[in-house]
Amino acid sequence: MSNAVFYCSFNLKKRASVSDFLQAAEKLNNEYISKQKGYISWQQLSDGDMWADFLTFETMEDVKNFEAESGNAGELAEKFYSFINHNSCKVNYFTIEKSY
Repeated sequence: MSNAVFYCSFNLKKRASVSDFLQAAEKLNNEYISKQKGYISWQQLSDGDMWADFLTFETMEDVKNFEAESGNAGELAEKFYSFINHNSCKVNYFTIEKSY
């Protein structure tokens, strides 16, 4: 079975501190996301004002369960999402067909 990816592109809010955002993301990852079933990795990408989260899980079912349960991260998630312009978010799910 192929691994699956949760991909979300977004912009940070104006005047958001990148270092504080990355610190909130690391805490969320270490204390919640990395403990979810099927979790493999989380990469954060940026290109100017555009950011993207690239989370890899063992299966598409794991990805869907992760998103459905993501509200359970409580204050960790609230802190992370407080930096993000929610109107800019675009979410996609991908199955990894081939890696080189």
